[in-house]
Amino acid sequence: MHLPLVYHPSYSYEFPEQHRFAMVKFRYLHDYLRQRGIATTDNLYRSGPCLHKWLLQAHCPDYLTRLREGTLSHKEQRELGLPWTPGLAKRTFISPGGTLLTALLAMRYGVACHLAGGTHHAHYDKASGFCCLNDLAVTALAMLEQPGIERVLVFDCDVHQGDGTAAILAARDDAFTCSIHCEKNFPARKQLSNLDVGLVDGIEDEAYLQIVMETLQQCLDRVRPDLVLYDAGVDVFAGDPLGRACISEEGIARRDRQVLGAIRERNIPVATVIGGGYDDDRWALARRHAIVVEQALALQGSQA
Repeated sequence: MHLPLVYHPSYSYEFPEQHRFAMVKFRYLHDYLRQRGIATTDNLYRSGPCLHKWLLQAHCPDYLTRLREGTLSHKEQRELGLPWTPGLAKRTFISPGGTLLTALLAMRYGVACHLAGGTHHAHYDKASGFCCLNDLAVTALAMLEQPGIERVLVFDCDVHQGDGTAAILAARDDAFTCSIHCEKNFPARKQLSNLDVGLVDGIEDEAYLQIVMETLQQCLDRVRPDLVLYDAGVDVFAGDPLGRACISEEGIARRDRQVLGAIRERNIPVATVIGGGYDDDRWALARRHAIVVEQALALQGSQA
């Protein structure tokens, strides 16, 4: 039983503590999994900077240069919502490589988890909503270049629509995007995914889980993917300040368990990313992000 976990220390760097985005959560998530004995020297993989050729499939070269050099306009930085620093640039160019490595490991081991990723608001030539580069789109396009992969499903359960992913992959017939999100939440202007499911504000566990599983089965039947990229956002949590859903932590655990189980029941490899989650209690948030990893481990244990 081997559950690959992908991480890099640069995911958390010196960052304003009071900012709504909890940059420290990646380090806390790693530390929590180490304390639990889930992340070990045997299953922890370090990501590296994503190859430029893979980034160019999803992003504008001029935008990549501005992002790397810190020459984003004031408007671009405002839309990003994060202060540009060399630390931000470093993590930004590593994280998509981490999701791609996770996908490659999933092809080998069946399931793999990235302790970051899910930056689904980034568009071809601009940042948005705390997202600089779209790791899901980059990974989907890169994996479609690999032998034996003809169709990729991006199954996005973040509370916000994966608008950047939908826009970047819109012209591709071999990359299917599905977003299950609160309809009245960010972004105000939605993009057209292959399948969008807009949830009502205040949705609770049972109704939510039924929608998620019916939608997933529909996607698996329709797409018959060779790989699934699963955005396990925890901003659906009832106490999340940027969410509009009312899902319990047990509901999130059931969601991840059922989603991963349904995908693996069909023997389809699945790579997970943590997606969104916002909480002033950073440790509680990190533990919430760990749920998908814990459920992946339990699934592997049950199949051993």
